[in-house]
Amino acid sequence: MRGKYAIARRIAAVAALTALSLIVFLIENLLPPLFIPGAKLGLANAFSFTALVLYGPAEAFAVVVARTLLGAVFAGNLSALMYSFTGGVAAMTASALLLCFLHPRISLTAVSVAGAAVHNLTQNAVFALISSTPLAFSYAPYLTLIGALSGAIVGVVITLIFKRVPMGVFARALGEKRGERAESEQA
Repeated sequence: MRGKYAIARRIAAVAALTALSLIVFLIENLLPPLFIPGAKLGLANAFSFTALVLYGPAEAFAVVVARTLLGAVFAGNLSALMYSFTGGVAAMTASALLLCFLHPRISLTAVSVAGAAVHNLTQNAVFALISSTPLAFSYAPYLTLIGALSGAIVGVVITLIFKRVPMGVFARALGEKRGERAESEQA
């Protein structure tokens, strides 16, 4: 019986993170681009990054996929889906690998910066390939800098939240994650 409640709690938490991510994405979508066309701060990624840290890659990917699909539908920009989806999946893959293999040797902020840079570079590559415009790669240095800034902001915010919020709030999520690993290792 306890396992059913843990699964329900996890699903509810991932759904809440997805909803928050979608809301922030839609609000940010109303704001003008930063410095260069298409550049956004990407604050919605804080919620998928939180899902990655608290629950793991599968849940983080669920947040990314749901946010990009619903965000494209709600924003009425289905053509942007190919950029958001590929960038989000590439960024989450890079973040998950770094978190799995290099954390705590590198900080959450460093993981977030790398993920944001990968996100922007992937979107730039997709645009260059789809538009057959190699000159689009000239945006790469600027997008990398904006990605690093965005990733640093998200990483610092997430780190501060994890440090300032009492661990009891996260203890269940972290305990479930560790408990599931122990159960899977025993099997």
